[in-house]
Amino acid sequence: MNTLNFLDSNVWLALFWGRHIHAEKAREWFESHGSEQFLFCRFTQLTLLSLLTTEQIMGTDVKTMADAWALWDLVWADSRIAFLSEPDGLDGNFRKRSQLPGGSPKVWADAYLLAFASAAGLKFITFDRALRSQGVDVLVL
Repeated sequence: MNTLNFLDSNVWLALFWGRHIHAEKAREWFESHGSEQFLFCRFTQLTLLSLLTTEQIMGTDVKTMADAWALWDLVWADSRIAFLSEPDGLDGNFRKRSQLPGGSPKVWADAYLLAFASAAGLKFITFDRALRSQGVDVLVL
């Protein structure tokens, strides 16, 4: 079976950056699922590129924008990695998941990614334990 794995930006970062706290865990999981597909959307791509170029995250390993694109190109060459456009039904699902009585900047991104995974029928892979019980197929590494 070829599972469609929609990876959270935190998992992509761990795969791209060997010094990430979860790099080994992410790499072991990725290698053990070698025949499956691994998916980006525009949001996860932008978030990853941004994180790679953020000194507060990467420290001395911070990348230039050109370096980040070079890493992207290396990974993009892997035929198991694909890019998905927004699926039909995303907007309503996203709105439903982002209806909180207060404000929370983090909820916007989580709601969007979970709605994307749900609308496209994907397994969402993350390190964020809080997303485990969100009504979609979520795997917390």
